[in-house]
Amino acid sequence: MKKKQPFKVFRHSLFILFLSLFAVGSLFAQNTPYVIKGVVTDGRTKLPIPGASVKISNKMIETTSNANGNYELTAKLPAGKYELVVSYLGYTQYTVDLNLGDQKNITLNASISEDLLRLNEVVVTGTSVATSRKTLGNAISTVGAKDFANSNATSIDQALSGKIAGAQISQNSGNPAGGISVRLRGTSTVVGAADPLYIIDGVIVNNSSTELLDLGGYAQNRLVDINPADIDHMEIIKGAAAAAIYGSRASNGVVQIFTKKGKEGKPSYSFSTNVKISDVRKTLDVNTYPFRYNNTTVTDLSKTAVQRYDYQDDIFRSAVGTENNLSVSGGSNGTQYFVSGNYLFNQGIIDQSDFSRAGARARVDQRLNDWLKISAGMNYVLSSSHEIPNGGLNEAYGALTGFIFSNNFINPAADPATGIYPSTSPTAVQRTNPLEAINRFQFAQRTSRFIGNFQATATPIKGLSINYVLGYDNSTQIGTGYIPVGNTTPSYNTGFSKRADKTSFLVNNDINVSYQTKLADWLQSTTGIGGTAQSEKIYQTGITATQLGLIGQTINNGVSIPSEFRSEINVMGAFIQQTFGIKEKIYLTGAARYDVSSVFGATNRGQFYPKVSASYILSNEKFWSGKLANVISSVKLRASYGQAGNLTAIGAYDRYSSYIPVNSAGLPSVYSPALLGNIGIKPERQEEIEVGTDLSFFKDRLGVEFSYYKKDVKDLLLLANLTPSTGYSSQYINVGTMTNRGFELMVRGVPVLTDKVKWDVVATYSRNKNVVNNIPGGVLTFAGGFGQVAAVNGSPLGAFYATYFARNADGSLLLTAGGLPQTEKAGRTGGQPSGATLKKVIGDPNPDWVGSLINEVSVGKHFSFRAQLDASIGGDVFNFTKRVGDRDLYGGLKGYEPELRGEVPKGTSAALFSIFENWIEDGSFVKLREVSASYSFKPRFLKSGNMRFSLAGRNLFSIDNYSGYDPEINAAGQSSAVRGFDFVEVPIPRQIVLGFNFTF
Repeated sequence: MKKKQPFKVFRHSLFILFLSLFAVGSLFAQNTPYVIKGVVTDGRTKLPIPGASVKISNKMIETTSNANGNYELTAKLPAGKYELVVSYLGYTQYTVDLNLGDQKNITLNASISEDLLRLNEVVVTGTSVATSRKTLGNAISTVGAKDFANSNATSIDQALSGKIAGAQISQNSGNPAGGISVRLRGTSTVVGAADPLYIIDGVIVNNSSTELLDLGGYAQNRLVDINPADIDHMEIIKGAAAAAIYGSRASNGVVQIFTKKGKEGKPSYSFSTNVKISDVRKTLDVNTYPFRYNNTTVTDLSKTAVQRYDYQDDIFRSAVGTENNLSVSGGSNGTQYFVSGNYLFNQGIIDQSDFSRAGARARVDQRLNDWLKISAGMNYVLSSSHEIPNGGLNEAYGALTGFIFSNNFINPAADPATGIYPSTSPTAVQRTNPLEAINRFQFAQRTSRFIGNFQATATPIKGLSINYVLGYDNSTQIGTGYIPVGNTTPSYNTGFSKRADKTSFLVNNDINVSYQTKLADWLQSTTGIGGTAQSEKIYQTGITATQLGLIGQTINNGVSIPSEFRSEINVMGAFIQQTFGIKEKIYLTGAARYDVSSVFGATNRGQFYPKVSASYILSNEKFWSGKLANVISSVKLRASYGQAGNLTAIGAYDRYSSYIPVNSAGLPSVYSPALLGNIGIKPERQEEIEVGTDLSFFKDRLGVEFSYYKKDVKDLLLLANLTPSTGYSSQYINVGTMTNRGFELMVRGVPVLTDKVKWDVVATYSRNKNVVNNIPGGVLTFAGGFGQVAAVNGSPLGAFYATYFARNADGSLLLTAGGLPQTEKAGRTGGQPSGATLKKVIGDPNPDWVGSLINEVSVGKHFSFRAQLDASIGGDVFNFTKRVGDRDLYGGLKGYEPELRGEVPKGTSAALFSIFENWIEDGSFVKLREVSASYSFKPRFLKSGNMRFSLAGRNLFSIDNYSGYDPEINAAGQSSAVRGFDFVEVPIPRQIVLGFNFTF
């Protein structure tokens, strides 16, 4: 008899449970109609608030206020006492008693107050229970749509930059599709992805960064598919105690994203458009000396006059882009809808590069009765890009790679008669002519993606809530590359063609049940249980062809080498959580989660994750009143402990020694893999303690959030190098530990608050110290940094570990007899270094601290101004770009000029080339990340709605001492271990954006 698959059984069980609840809950339906209506206004400005949520507590009866702040609610309920709850993001929740009796038409107006410090925000954790932040024992950050309305960010992770304490968000590339890394409280893994788990409306979404084409480390992160204009708000959960409820995928934190919903009333339309201009903020200083040495022989000082060229003039351009969004929403008392469409086109600052994204999203919310509500949503996006490869890490082709490896006394332009591009690099180290890479190479990517969800929420009895989510994320990414025959690329002179594709399927089934009740007047209880079944399937192929014919760009035009990869990962989990609220002052929470993953062997597949947290609202004590309360408005103390895991840090089959099939002379065969299996490996596990406090002063005009944490990771998964005698090159093993320790501080203030003027200030400050230990042999190097980046015992992950200067006892450089610097070695012979070359930790890419300062001013009903400064202080950058450009073989950068002028001995640049300490620079910076000014008004012909014009900028300036393009970029892309490695990555552009928004 065929056994049923466990995931199918689980899905069937959820479906049966849902039908049962529907049948049981129908017994509670009532038919007495009441109409409750009123207007929702701002308590300070007295202006109407559109989009405010109005609902009857513990019932599926809710609506939203229209453009004029009016709402109308129809309730079929028995007579009795209820609570009407009015809420809006950024405002304190308003609750009023509602007595339903003989009167069928009831008017209740609501004047709600701004939650200036966001202390009373309602958040939704993994239990699907809306909870006030005041009751939580761990830190959760919320970012609303208005926080990034004028950020001009291409993706949602880019929009988060500088808005969260405890988060380091950096842009790795200035390519138009971005390339963002998000680290919440440091890096918690090495071989796995270090970005947090992203959940959109309950759907676990793909945020991978797959390099289908070798573009020099740059990779599109799939979050670029999500349109920030569709987002209502985001909740960021940083600690293990909070993330434990999400299980094995949440070891790096969780970002919950909630999209915009429809509102009851007539259709409301919104249209926005903008035009942006991007250009390179800073270029490298090039060599302009009008002579060159005839050779590299140290004793030969003969020179030849030359003309120098700045290739950057032809590589970079002023790029233009546009973004357009259109949405319509509305609905009746029982049905609300939201539909939107968007189109984005951005040229890249590298000539001939661009990125476009077109998408459509729809969501329908249907209230079936007073206890049952369902919703369905879909989002389809089609994105495409034209890429210019940078090369450098694995390949010798690329525009910026060609530029830095060129002798810039050679005119790079094509011969006007033949169209042939000259080789611009020395014969000894050939690279691509950068202009040929731009004008003749054709690299492109295309992604088709569908994200869908279905949700059902039932409240069959008072206090009981049942939520079911079915999420689906399917994307197909295709990359193509073409290099024509007869080019300046050394490895592909006979031509190159590639096609690669990756199809991903993610499905998650989640059910959460919660029950809230009062056990006594002083004791509240919230109990939650839930389960999940998740499946991820990946199908990836790649075909590379060389020795192409003279015509044709496809892979069948040459000798091809195919490859294919398939993967399936299944995860199942369940949790239980209990919270007690004592006298509305003390809140205690305990939870436990158990997960099972197919990635690991049977003995280590199941993992248990506990958590506990507590909060104490000291200011709710009776003695906290009078003058004390006027100065210190509220005080909350909190603490939490939790464990989280990483059941997906390695591939689906990496625990096996997977022999690779191959066809040899027409016969099927296999060959031994480079990776040795290890069926006994265990998941990484992290344990975190967090303590903190939330304070407000001067009647909630000043707020402080402070958290200290210590996060220990054990059973660290590392790809260890093996000796050649084993027959394998590497193996995954559980070895090493990692600790992240730090604190985060957020200060919110409202210095000015009148009917006409409001000034908000938000400042964040975060410190994190990362240390790895128990590494076998003390050092493990990573390939993404040319072997110069490593995990070193007692040092931070990704420390630069390489050669350094030989020095005298007084610290001065120990020079050779010819006056040249040299590397330190194991011994001394005749006062000079001898023996094996030594290495040590020469730099740390992790900043000492990161912070931001945001000022927002609104004047009257029309004007608003916003500016955001981001800072990253103390991190080092490995300037591999300068190392190459200053070398005598190439000599295209300004740093080589002193040798040409005779200010330093000839041969100095060659000597410095092998001393990696020389190329470590301070990567500290302060950037004007965002600045915008807008003017809103309501034309006479509009009965409702408004118009808004805005002028904005992004990355307008950077205060730093870095000699390269930008200290923020990283040639290794979204790598967990290799950070701060600069090797001719596309610089982050400066942008000016003119925008227009129209709602009616």
